[in-house]
Amino acid sequence: MPTSSTFGASAPLTAAPASCADVDAVHAAPSWEEIVETHSARVYRLAYRLTGNPHDAEDLTHDTFVRVFRYLDSYRPGTFEGWLHRITTNLFLDRMRRKQRIRFDALSEESAARLPAHGGGPEQAWDQHHFDDDVQRALESLAPDFRAAVVLCDIEGLSYEEIADVLGIKLGTVRSRIHRGRARLREELAHRAPKAERSRATRMPEVQPAL
Repeated sequence: MPTSSTFGASAPLTAAPASCADVDAVHAAPSWEEIVETHSARVYRLAYRLTGNPHDAEDLTHDTFVRVFRYLDSYRPGTFEGWLHRITTNLFLDRMRRKQRIRFDALSEESAARLPAHGGGPEQAWDQHHFDDDVQRALESLAPDFRAAVVLCDIEGLSYEEIADVLGIKLGTVRSRIHRGRARLREELAHRAPKAERSRATRMPEVQPAL
């Protein structure tokens, strides 16, 4: 789990308060260490559920707080947690898109045959929250855009409107991604459903709404 020492900064923040009403904040400005200690667990939890492994989650958490520190002066009044959600999720999506570009640009047929099979290491489980490995694998099967929407909604508890703001997309797109992501999760986790429910699901396919 990342701690404040991970980010190598402990000097007090000197950013001005968000509004004139926050005059008292000038005398009680939180230190960088306090911000990291307060929010690192939340950011790491989201990062882990997006990336699926501790190493990438730590890297993503580190990059998130570097971005927060760099742009704190530009932060405007609002939900600080929402700002963290936005930064973490967008950094994750940027990473995934960059990896996909590298993969498709650099991969030849010859090198593709030598690629290792996809899969996580034994450190996949995150002990602190005992996150279900089966569910985590199902989440990893989702396309990054769908995964981000489902995690923000069903795990982080954000509303559709908040997710639209975090991801910078339309409300209808949020609904579509969550609906399709949940449908894929049900398919991936069908083996855990009671036998009668699995049988009913195979007989009655879900009708997709018109987009």
